[in-house]
Amino acid sequence: MEYGCVRLVRAGLRPVLEAQPDIEVVGEAADGAAVIPLVRQLRPDVVAMDVRMPLLDGIEATRAVLRTVTDPPKILVVTTFENDEYVYEALRAGADGFLLKRARAAMERAQLTEREAEVLRLMARGLSNAEIATRLVVGTETIKSHVSAVLAKLGARDRTQAVITAYESAFMTPG
Repeated sequence: MEYGCVRLVRAGLRPVLEAQPDIEVVGEAADGAAVIPLVRQLRPDVVAMDVRMPLLDGIEATRAVLRTVTDPPKILVVTTFENDEYVYEALRAGADGFLLKRARAAMERAQLTEREAEVLRLMARGLSNAEIATRLVVGTETIKSHVSAVLAKLGARDRTQAVITAYESAFMTPG
C-alpha cells in the first residue's frame, strides 16, 4: 500500500522536473524496495531518492542501488528534514548530492530585493562583507544589513546555509 504523502511528493515533484527542457521523468517508485528493479529496467541517468520511503528508506535504497546495479545512476537524496545526520548518512551511502525539498520554496517566497540577490550571489562566490562592500561601492554596515535580510528571508541560520539554499533552489548554479 502506498502512503498518501509519498504519492503527493511525487505528484508535486514531477511537474517541477518536467518543466525543465533537459529533464525527462522516466519512472517513479512508490517505495524504496521498488527503486532497485526500476533502476535496472529504466537505466536513468539520475535518481531523486526520498529519504523517507516505506519498506526501504532512501539511504538504504541508495546503498542497494549502488551495490547491485552495474553502472549505477547518480543519486540525489531529497528530504524535508534538516538533519545533518541524514546528509552524512546519504553521502556515506554513496549519494552524489542532497537536496532539501523546501529549498526552492524558500527562494520563491523570500522575495529578495535586487540588491539582496546580488549580495547573495557574491556571498556564494566566497566574498567577505568587506569585499562585497568594496565591489558594490557601499559601506560594510550596509552589506551587513543586506546579509541579515537575506538570512531572515531565507530562514537561514548563517551565510553557509543561505548559500546552500541558493544552490539547491537553482538560484545559483555552479561555475
